[in-house]
Amino acid sequence: MPLFDNGLKVGTSILIGIGALIIAPVVFPAVGSVVKPLAKATIKSGLIFFQKGRELISEAAEALEDITAEVKAELIAERQGAAAGVQPDVQE
Repeated sequence: MPLFDNGLKVGTSILIGIGALIIAPVVFPAVGSVVKPLAKATIKSGLIFFQKGRELISEAAEALEDITAEVKAELIAERQGAAAGVQPDVQE
């Protein structure tokens, strides 16, 4: 049978699987006690980073809205001045 031509690989896989089943109840709690705090710290840092990013984006959007409102007000003033025949004072 071609499936079992290389018995060493099949036997090794089975032994590794059985060993993992035997060792798992001992290893998982030990690994879990180390991995859980690391996972929590990583998630906490990610949430803090996300929140700071949201705040920065919100502040940038607010600044952009302020600039846009100022530009609109200047355009309205320029149009009103042009309609009255007055040249606006351009500041650069």
